[in-house]
Amino acid sequence: MERENMVKSVSRALDIITLVSLKKGGLGVTEIANQIDINKSSVYRILSTLVQYGYVEQDEDTGRYKLGYKFLEVSSKLLESIDLRSEAKPFLQELENETNEVIHLTVYDQGEVVYIEKLEGNETLRMHSKVGKRAPMHCTSVGKAILAYLPSHVVLDILERKGMPMHTDKTITNKEEFIRELADVKRKGYALDLEENEYGITCIAAPIFDHLGKAIAAVSISGPTIRMTEERLKQLQARMIHIGKQISARLGFESRMM
Repeated sequence: MERENMVKSVSRALDIITLVSLKKGGLGVTEIANQIDINKSSVYRILSTLVQYGYVEQDEDTGRYKLGYKFLEVSSKLLESIDLRSEAKPFLQELENETNEVIHLTVYDQGEVVYIEKLEGNETLRMHSKVGKRAPMHCTSVGKAILAYLPSHVVLDILERKGMPMHTDKTITNKEEFIRELADVKRKGYALDLEENEYGITCIAAPIFDHLGKAIAAVSISGPTIRMTEERLKQLQARMIHIGKQISARLGFESRMM
């Protein structure tokens, strides 16, 4: 019975925290008691305990209760402990199972993308990519997916420092044309590499955002152009955007931030 009461108290405390979090100006004891149908003395005892541990604080002027800064401390520790690769892995495996193509996970680093995960798929495909290898941003779908969401001055600085060397005759090497391409990527929510990095290889990518809303990574599907037709790319667009959002959510990103 004692254990049951303890569990019930924890459940009530969590209910109170949820209620308080929904009201920007906080809630009073009576309001909380009415909404979760328990007596005011019980609500007050729970609130006092939560205040003691810093999870709730009371406004001295209004007497209302609101979330305490302890939640920031806890959430920051959670965010620091999140590992992009492990959080993304289940979603990458989903894509691999669905498409049988090569799946990449890359991160942005010093004006380039770095491959941190690669799933080979079941189809044979020879690519230059491998985990740990760096790649340019201007001619890869993952690079463009990230660049589209970086500040314009950062993009221009990268293009100035790294240049826009031609990898194939389909590589975009004109800065103005490339800026227009990035605007299109941002509007659509996904990026394409139409044999711009390697002949015979077509890729589609979506950006991944961290808890601050910054584009820090990208996920992509790569396959031979003969299989990655225009029709198939259209079919993959919504799926890639959704996968990018799912991984971003695991990193603490809320889509309403954009």
